[in-house]
Amino acid sequence: MNWEQLLSLKRFGDTNKRIRKEQDETRLGFEVDYDRIIFSSEFRSLQDKTQVIPLSETDFVHTRLTHSLEVSVVGRSLGRLVGKRLLDKHPHLQNVHGYQPNDFGAIVAAAALAHDIGNPPFGHSGEKAIGEFFINGEGAEYKDQLTAKEYQDLCDFEGNANGFKILTETRDGKQGGLRLSYATLGAFTKYPKESLPKKPTKHIADKKYGFFQSEKDAYVDIAGELGLIKRSETDLSFARHPLAYLVEAADDICYTIIDFEDGINLGLIPEDYALEYLSKIIRHSIRPENYYALTTKQDRVGYLRALAIGSLINEAVDIFMTYEDVILNGDFDCALLDKSQYDAQIKDIIKISVEKIYQSTEVIDKEIAGYGVINTLLSTYTKAVNNYFYGTASNYDKLIIKGLPKNLHYNSDSLYQRLSSVCFYVSLLSDSKAILDYKKIKGITF
Repeated sequence: MNWEQLLSLKRFGDTNKRIRKEQDETRLGFEVDYDRIIFSSEFRSLQDKTQVIPLSETDFVHTRLTHSLEVSVVGRSLGRLVGKRLLDKHPHLQNVHGYQPNDFGAIVAAAALAHDIGNPPFGHSGEKAIGEFFINGEGAEYKDQLTAKEYQDLCDFEGNANGFKILTETRDGKQGGLRLSYATLGAFTKYPKESLPKKPTKHIADKKYGFFQSEKDAYVDIAGELGLIKRSETDLSFARHPLAYLVEAADDICYTIIDFEDGINLGLIPEDYALEYLSKIIRHSIRPENYYALTTKQDRVGYLRALAIGSLINEAVDIFMTYEDVILNGDFDCALLDKSQYDAQIKDIIKISVEKIYQSTEVIDKEIAGYGVINTLLSTYTKAVNNYFYGTASNYDKLIIKGLPKNLHYNSDSLYQRLSSVCFYVSLLSDSKAILDYKKIKGITF
């Protein structure tokens, strides 16, 4: 792979190439990507979607929206720092083509901003709940009517693939989704493969999948423009866009450190653990006199968090540059932070977060409720849509249909399209809207 192709400014529907040197420096194409994402309704709904800890009465808990903004900020720093070093190493990218360090930062920031845009309500348990409906629930009846890959899309409903659908799907009056640059779409897709075969190798790009069957042609087009290496001759699978490693690193840094911070501020983890678990990561940057001068727990933990994030950013940049050639060849098979000298400390922090936060009663209770809500919504909506298609809709089904958006594929001859359209609708709901719809279905609105 080569950077000239990987930094493509092309958008869906373009007939002429977009040349970097011809870009308006006051409103660069990659920066437009960021703006389009942040003004989208799908991004806005993240303010009412669970990150890990359910929304509570405190000001400390991160929603999907605040998490996404923070990942984007870290991603921007990673991209700019890597961009500066790449241009020093490959000066023709700047001298001939006009690329600047901030271009790399803008691409990674936009992709990172959107990295959770496809996540359904109730956190990752929402993904599992959709899958369970088709594996063990009423949706299992559709298995024999779908191809293996279509059924797998539903059974392993994937927020990353759903995000790619949001960003690229053509809908009435909305050609090419948000019409982002191909460089940003490439950096967004951490798992550039279809749902089957499942985890064919231990390569990080095979951990999950990145696009549904309905968007595979769109991804093939993007991969061709970017010059991504094809990894399989029988199934759709490509090497990652190199900047996807930076998007992943930004997410890894934030959820590792900031979820830990949330747990401490909420009292789920003792404050003493902050200094104990972060000490090795920040040993070169901490100033004890500054730390002990802080009078509140939030300020002390915030100081340690800022230093830890800064340290991990610098190391991720070093790792990326060390392995740049391997990454460009498609052979770098793990996350950047898997090569970190602080890998043991990161694993320890994640372990304590799992024990104290992710498995807390509050989190588990929300996940249980989420399963019930999503199962009810899918059961009701899939029945109504399919009955409507076959002309057997009851009065109740017709009422349900009236409450669904007009662009749902009620009349599609494709069962896969009808089912995936329902899943797509449910995935876009905020936590509160999903609960409200559930209450309406159960007749408890009064």
